[in-house]
Amino acid sequence: MDKRVFRMCDGYAAKIAALRPFPEETLSSLRAYYRVGLTYSSNALEGNSLTESETKVVIEDGLTIGGKPLRDVYEAAGHARAYDFLFDISKDRPVGEADILELHRLFHSQIDKDNAGRWRKVRVFISGSRRVLPAPEKVPGLMAAFVRWMAENEGKLHPVEFAARVHQKFVFIHPFVDGNGRVARLLMNLALLRAGWTIAVIPPICRSEYIAALDKAGRSPGDFIRFIASRVCETQKELLRLMGQSTVLGGDRVNPPNGDRVNDGVNENAVAVELLSAIVRKPGLRTHELAAFIGKSIPTVSRYLKTLKDAGKIEFRGAPKNGGYFAV
Repeated sequence: MDKRVFRMCDGYAAKIAALRPFPEETLSSLRAYYRVGLTYSSNALEGNSLTESETKVVIEDGLTIGGKPLRDVYEAAGHARAYDFLFDISKDRPVGEADILELHRLFHSQIDKDNAGRWRKVRVFISGSRRVLPAPEKVPGLMAAFVRWMAENEGKLHPVEFAARVHQKFVFIHPFVDGNGRVARLLMNLALLRAGWTIAVIPPICRSEYIAALDKAGRSPGDFIRFIASRVCETQKELLRLMGQSTVLGGDRVNPPNGDRVNDGVNENAVAVELLSAIVRKPGLRTHELAAFIGKSIPTVSRYLKTLKDAGKIEFRGAPKNGGYFAV
């Protein structure tokens, strides 16, 4: 794998490392912030109908949401419990099969207690994919080999490559009846956390790109690793913005006179994706609020808002003075 893929991630990781150690209150706040964000995004990728604000109400206030399926509520509560468990898995020992089973049990117990925390004993299929998954009798042996591979390669591969391959290998085994995608993303983020990195959030607007890259990964893993690297970078940038830090890499680089930040080596289409992601996560923001949120100039944001609006992906609702942008 070309190590240049990870260069930007390494740069952001260094900027974040320079801010450490974080106060305990900050760590607790960040953990709660991503508890909601990761739960919402991972569930939304699988079709869960809860919004991010509704997800927050479910997992922080313990309330159900009127008009929403009870399963969606259980998925939110279960994912939050599984997320909390990530921080209990010691870095002093390899991740074991019992850890993976417990992640699934925590997530799935309210949905299907008979299959929660148990390897599947039936054939399953990935919708929209022609990939043939292993027969159920092969799952125990494959999972034993999977945890051995993790133990042997953790610390040898670049943290982002290792996390992406953990995700890919797990999904291609598909050891549970349901919930495999959620557990795969939890394991991916566990790998990043154990390496001292930030988690990676995959927003639902990236679903098509995510699925396509993962589907190709069996033949050529490069695209999937690059996709995960891009999501690691975007989550790192979000953390830097939350901490009030610049997302510009390179100590001698400055913003141009018009206020636009330099590209940071990211394809310009990433700006549109980042902006749409911000609108999905923070619906109702106005142009200047979105500019501040993603760290771009108002003219740049205005240009991409027009592009997204013309493409039918967003719309402006409300009066010009107090309305805001919403995803369609």
